[in-house]
Amino acid sequence: MTDTTPAPAPASTRCGLVAVIGAPNAGKSTLVNQLVGQKVAITSPKAQTTRVRLLGIAIAGNTQLMLVDTPGIFDPNRRFDRAMVSAAWEGSDGADVIALVVDAKAKLNERLTTLVEQLATRRERKILVLNKVDIAAKDKLLIQAQKLHAAGNFDEVFFVSAQTGDGVPELKAFLADAMPEGAWHFPEDQVSDASERILATEITREQLFNQLHAELPYASAVVPEKYVTRKDGSVEIHQQILVARDTQRAIVLGKGGSRIKEIGEKARTELAKVLGVDVHLYLHVKVQEGWDEDREIYETIGLGWVK
Repeated sequence: MTDTTPAPAPASTRCGLVAVIGAPNAGKSTLVNQLVGQKVAITSPKAQTTRVRLLGIAIAGNTQLMLVDTPGIFDPNRRFDRAMVSAAWEGSDGADVIALVVDAKAKLNERLTTLVEQLATRRERKILVLNKVDIAAKDKLLIQAQKLHAAGNFDEVFFVSAQTGDGVPELKAFLADAMPEGAWHFPEDQVSDASERILATEITREQLFNQLHAELPYASAVVPEKYVTRKDGSVEIHQQILVARDTQRAIVLGKGGSRIKEIGEKARTELAKVLGVDVHLYLHVKVQEGWDEDREIYETIGLGWVK
């Protein structure tokens, strides 16, 4: 007898946009990397590491999550700062879910309160993600969550550690269920919308943040110059590190060129891991006074021009 039972219909796919926002150093990039399952955004213990909007792409069952990793929102002074904050808010426009990431160790302050109040009026679905709960005082977590939840009109609250991954699977499952039905926007094996040229500059800039003293990374930029695939499959990359003064150039170079050599070696090792090929990285440092007022530089590194 022929089985006439119809085959089950394939599960419909879902796809949506999640804007990951928050104050500097809340752990947004680390969380995006954890959700994607590999490194797509640079991280550093220093605040304001992320400068431009970057899209991480994660898969959860039949759902594709497009995760917008945004610069930290803070009180901007310079044009460059205003451009980063503008990029952060633009990254949340039209999102299916806005995820506010908060450092669970940090005390409530005026900046965070203002940010929560701004979100309260947004029509998008909003969730609160308390990060770094593995190193936060447990007795204060619930009180902080209750205050923020009441002020921001959040749909859900999640307690996670982006560093260890605790709580991230539950967050990812919630985000997947919250996405609308629709076709995937990217191939299944694509994890970011950043070009390899831009990714390479970001990884070099990560080393500037990790190796140089507090102020200098914020006064520098990494600009792509050349990106060529050699016949043997390896990649040749040339980049320019911009600083504003000769004294800053000397710091980046280090005694006898030792610092720039270490920056290059570590960036090259990280790039080879991410790209899966041998990398030949060439760095040079250029003094360009007022580079952070140069519109062309903004466009090159992926920031919009602001007045």
